[in-house]
Amino acid sequence: MDTALFRPLTLRNVTLPNRITISPMQQYMAGRDGFVRDWHFVHLAKMAVGGAGTVFTEALAIVPEGRVTYHDLGIWSDDHLEGLKRLAGGIADHGAVPATQLIHAGRKASVAPPYHGFEPLSQKDADERGEAPWPVVSASAIEANPGWPTPSAMSLDDIKRFLDHVAAATRRARKAGFQVLDMHGAHGYLIHCFLSPLSNEREDEYGGDLQGRMKLALDVADAVRSEWPSELPFFYRLSCIDDAEGGWTLDDSVELSRAFKSRNVDVIDCSSGGLGRRTTPLIIPREPGYQVPFADRIRKESGLPTMAVGLIMDPVHANSIVEKGEADLIAIGREALNNPNWGLHARIALEGLDAYEPAWPKPYGWWLVRRAKALEASKQVAAQ
Repeated sequence: MDTALFRPLTLRNVTLPNRITISPMQQYMAGRDGFVRDWHFVHLAKMAVGGAGTVFTEALAIVPEGRVTYHDLGIWSDDHLEGLKRLAGGIADHGAVPATQLIHAGRKASVAPPYHGFEPLSQKDADERGEAPWPVVSASAIEANPGWPTPSAMSLDDIKRFLDHVAAATRRARKAGFQVLDMHGAHGYLIHCFLSPLSNEREDEYGGDLQGRMKLALDVADAVRSEWPSELPFFYRLSCIDDAEGGWTLDDSVELSRAFKSRNVDVIDCSSGGLGRRTTPLIIPREPGYQVPFADRIRKESGLPTMAVGLIMDPVHANSIVEKGEADLIAIGREALNNPNWGLHARIALEGLDAYEPAWPKPYGWWLVRRAKALEASKQVAAQ
C-alpha cells in the first residue's frame, strides 16, 4: 500500500524510511556536566522502536553558557562523544535514522527546569540547589521578558568565537554518528534574536535591514557545512513568525529559506513564536496542525522541503499533510511521549491489521496481529 506518510524520503545520501520524525525534546535529565545518562538512551531507543523514521535527540548545547538549564545535554567537549555515540548507535540499531540538534539559548539561557518554575535562575536557586545564574548574551542588550536578566550584546569577536563553537559542535556530531543535523534558530534563542527586529538593534553588519539581520543565520549555515559532510542532510529550525507587531514575518522566513537553499540547507523545520514569552508552560488554545500553513508556503515558495510540527496527533491528518504536499516530514513531539509507538499505531490506522507483522518489531507484531484477528473473529461470531 502506497501510504504517503510511509513513503521513504531521500535527502542527499540518507534515506529516511518514512516521513515521521521525533522532535527534539529537552528531558532535563543530564547532570551539570551535560553528559548522556541511561534515561536518554531508553527514551530515544524507545522512540526508534516505536516506528518513527527519524529520531532527534534533545537540543545539544554548543557551549556551557548556551544551555537553557543546568540539566541539558551538551556537545561542547570531546568528552561528550562517548555518550552521544551510544545514543546515535541505539537509534540506528532500533530502525531509525539518528539525528540531533544544536543550540545556543542566548538570552533565554540560565533558566530553572520546568519543575522548578522555568524562570531565570536566581540566588534562591543557588541556595536551594546550587544552581547559580550565569551571564547571558544576545544580539542586543534587550531582555527576553520584563524582569529577566539584560543580556550583553555580542561583539564581533564574540560572534566569531560563536561560529567557531558551531563548527566544533558540528564536527563532534559527525564523529558521534548522527546522520541528520538540525540548527535551532527559533523560539527566542540566540539566532532568532539576531533575526527579529524586536530583539536586534545592532548598527553593524549583523543588524539593521533584513539582510543584516539574516547574516548570522547564514554564517551559521556556512559554519555547519564547513564540518558537516556534503552527503548528509542539514535542517534549520525557524520561528516562521514572531506573531508580534513589528516582528519577524512569514515573508521574512520565505526570503531566509531561499537564501538557505544556496547555503546547502536541505529542510526548513517550521515552528513559530517564542521570541519573548515562553509559551511551553502556558495553556493556549491551538488547533491541530496550526503551523502547517507555514511549512506549506515555505515549501512552495523557497523550493526547499519542510517539516511540519505542532499538535499533529491523528495519523489520518498527518498523512493528508504529506499527501497534499503541504510538508515533506511530520514532527511528532508530546504525542510521542504519550504514545511512543505512535508511528506503529499510525500504520495500523492507515493500512489495517495486516500491517502488524511487517511493520512492528517481530517480538510484538507476531502476538498483536493474532490478538487483533481473534478479537475481530469474536465480534463476527457475536454478530451472527
